[in-house]
Amino acid sequence: MAPETAATETVPSEPQARHIVYCGVCTLPPEYCEFGGTAKKCKDWLEKNHSDMHEKLYSEEAVAATLSTLSVDAQKRAAKDTQKKEAKAAAAEAKAAETKAQAQVLIKRVERNKRKYVTAVSGLEAHGMDLKKVAKEWGKKFATGSSVTKTASGGEEVVVQGDNSDEIFDWVVDVAGVPETNVDCIEDKKKKTT
Repeated sequence: MAPETAATETVPSEPQARHIVYCGVCTLPPEYCEFGGTAKKCKDWLEKNHSDMHEKLYSEEAVAATLSTLSVDAQKRAAKDTQKKEAKAAAAEAKAAETKAQAQVLIKRVERNKRKYVTAVSGLEAHGMDLKKVAKEWGKKFATGSSVTKTASGGEEVVVQGDNSDEIFDWVVDVAGVPETNVDCIEDKKKKTT
């Protein structure tokens, strides 16, 4: 019986699942973050959330070991590529911040029939908001119908039944964090057909 027990002890157990860390910024494994456009943000995220892996990948010894395997020309090209990627990422970030700072949110109160109104809100997508989620939240908050519709100019806007322009103004400023100077309230009347 001894030989049988020895054979069962040496049989490997089931393969174990590996725990793989994915970057919270670009969703790639940290080893591949350098190939995305957000290498600096990825590096900061990794240092904050997984300092042991950050030390393994970005310590001076690890960087020196990686660079020592490259030729002199390859090292120069790698340095130039890194500078270009960082400059490109910084320019894109600055452009996005400038666009967000200039983006206007328009809140229009439109008269439907005599004393019936709808409130149309456009420009929220420039501030990074998902229009469908916003429409659903407003529908629940104001207990009215709310939907995302396409405008004549090709954009999208959230249409809420009823005159909720003041409450929506407060929500956009307080919850969404849009500056008051970037929010305009407009009253729009439909023309009567004669």
